[in-house]
Amino acid sequence: MSRTAIFPGSFNPFTQGHANIVERALRLFDRVIIAIGDNSHKEGAEEDNASIIEQLYQNNPQIKVIRYNCLTADLLQKENATCIIRGIRNETDLAYEQEIAKVNYTFFGAETIFLLADPALKEVSSSIVRELKKYGKDVSSYLPQQD
Repeated sequence: MSRTAIFPGSFNPFTQGHANIVERALRLFDRVIIAIGDNSHKEGAEEDNASIIEQLYQNNPQIKVIRYNCLTADLLQKENATCIIRGIRNETDLAYEQEIAKVNYTFFGAETIFLLADPALKEVSSSIVRELKKYGKDVSSYLPQQD
């Protein structure tokens, strides 16, 4: 039986921190679905994150990249996945993600696994990268490099 996890997010942009979570999730699961959700609360969602992430993982059959606009717990069921993966950088992330995980478990029976950010990458956030990019700064050191 194949074990599949969903790694949901807006990934705007997809950073080295996100890539690190994907790599580590692949140690625990046979497949990881990177699920790009519509988030009306985040700016700049017009960038085509899906194609960038697909190119990054084009040679890895264990990774699937999709867009979605439903509840993550519903997507979990639709994709026959066993749990949701979330990266945690700090206490603020943990508090926020715990509430969502509690709802997903209580209402849908969906399990969530938290992976702590790699200490070297925990300060990397999409919001900061977007802000730096907006003002013309080189953000390439925060983004995964394509092979």
